[in-house]
Amino acid sequence: MADYQENPDLRTRLAGGEGGVVLFGITPPRLTTTPERIREITAATVARLAPLDVDGLALYDIDDESDRNPTKRPFPYLPTLDPADYHAEYLGAWDRPVVIYRCVGKYPEARLRDWLEAADPERVLGVFVGASSRDKDVHTRLPQAHALRREVSPDLLLGGVAITERPDEHLRLIAKQEAGCAYFISQVVYSADAAKSMVSAYYYACRDQGLAPRPVLFTLSVCGSVKTLEFLKWLGVDVPRWIENSLINAEDTLTESYEHCLANARDLIDFCRRLGLPFGFLVESVSIRKAEIEASIALAAEVSALLRAS
Repeated sequence: MADYQENPDLRTRLAGGEGGVVLFGITPPRLTTTPERIREITAATVARLAPLDVDGLALYDIDDESDRNPTKRPFPYLPTLDPADYHAEYLGAWDRPVVIYRCVGKYPEARLRDWLEAADPERVLGVFVGASSRDKDVHTRLPQAHALRREVSPDLLLGGVAITERPDEHLRLIAKQEAGCAYFISQVVYSADAAKSMVSAYYYACRDQGLAPRPVLFTLSVCGSVKTLEFLKWLGVDVPRWIENSLINAEDTLTESYEHCLANARDLIDFCRRLGLPFGFLVESVSIRKAEIEASIALAAEVSALLRAS
C-alpha cells in the first residue's frame, strides 16, 4: 500500500477538528457466509482499496429497521457478521484505521463494554447508532452507550450519525457533540440542498453557543437500479423528484447516479469551504454487483482527488 505516514492519521485529524478525510464504507459479509468465502471476499476488497487515497475503512452494523417503515422492504433483511468480529478475525491485511459502527440497541451493555475494553483506540474509531424508532425494544439506549464509552474507553474516538432530512438535526448534532461525539457521518446524500441546510444550521448554532463545529462526513452511494432507488427511499433518504426522474428514465442508471454523486460532492466541497466547516466524505459500497462495486471505487478515487485539490 501507499505510504501515508507523511500526513496525520485519521484519528489525529478528526480529534483535532480537521476535515479533508475520505472513508470507504462496506457491509461485512452475510452471517451465513462460509469462512473460506469470507476470506476470498475480504482479499478482493483489500486489493481493490489498496491503490485508493482513502484515510480509513468504515464497517457498517446492519439492523432490522422494519419498525421504522411499515411498507415492505425492497430487499430482505439479511443479518451480517458483527463488524467488530469481522475486523478482528478477517481484516488483518488492512493497515489503515477502521471506523466500526455499533447499532447499540442490538447489544446488551455488557457486550458493548467488552468491545470498548478490547478496541485499540489507535486503530479503531466508533460510530454509535441509536434505535430506528422510539418504540423499538432495545437492549441499550444511545445515552447509555455514550456514558459507557466515557467510562470504559474515553480515548476511543466516537462519531455520530447525521440525518440531513430532519429539520432539527443541527440541535441533535450539538447534543451528540456534548455527549462526546468528535465527528459525524451523514446518511446517504442525494439532496445537496438538505445537506447544506443541515450543516449551515449546525455551523451557526455552534457559533452562537461558542462551540467549535466538529467534522461532518457526507455519505455518497451509487444507485445501480430502480429497486436500489426504492430501497434508498425506504431508508428515508431524500431523493429530489428531478433526480428520481433522471434515474428512473436513464438508459444507464448506474452512470447517471454516479454523475449525481460527483456533482453533489463538488457542490458540498464548495459550500463547506466557503462556510468554514470541517468536512469530508464516506463513499460506500453495499452492493454485491461487480459494476456497482467498481463504480464505488472509481467514485472514491474522484472524490479523493477533488478533496485533495487546493
